[in-house]
Amino acid sequence: MNGTARRWISGEGQAMVHYVDPQLQRRAVKLMPADYFIGDDEVAIVTVLGSCVAACMRDPAIGIGGMNHFMLPDGDADGSSGARYGSYAMELLINGLLKRGARRERLEAKVFGGGNVLQGFTANPVGTRNAEFVIAYLAAEKIPVLAQDLQGIHPRKVCYFPATGSAMVKRLPHAHDEAVAKEESLYKRTLARATPPGAVELFD
Repeated sequence: MNGTARRWISGEGQAMVHYVDPQLQRRAVKLMPADYFIGDDEVAIVTVLGSCVAACMRDPAIGIGGMNHFMLPDGDADGSSGARYGSYAMELLINGLLKRGARRERLEAKVFGGGNVLQGFTANPVGTRNAEFVIAYLAAEKIPVLAQDLQGIHPRKVCYFPATGSAMVKRLPHAHDEAVAKEESLYKRTLARATPPGAVELFD
């Protein structure tokens, strides 16, 4: 990946996992919660979402785009864990794009996730709050949402292609609910004591 890797920006100084995806048949990068990633080539950005939300944003005029992955709508941006909050994660992604030459008035978005995959949480669940937050944030910033797949009860696997702006979403069966929820909960517990591991097993 040598020269191409120099064009990539990853979030919060964390080591991103780069690999060749056998299904997509191209290079890909895996996003964990609180990560964001910006690219301008044929790389695919891949993540798995439960109650979390991923915002994919792009400037079509220069063919550069990126994705974030946040866990909660708002909170204190305290160092390396700040990007788990939507308000900070959105700023990181937008500012990263602007630094690469994107223009705010040209930005367009696609948003995914916010599933209420945990049983027993019916009053103001975090997935719903995440989904409502990202739509309200983009409306306030006057960034058009070209596509969305939000809320519901299923976890999702999302693949985004920043060079073209296309996205693929796969709603995962409930057999994966526990695994996705466990991963998100584990990340919350490890924030205070360590950087989360970069690797995550994607569900096929």
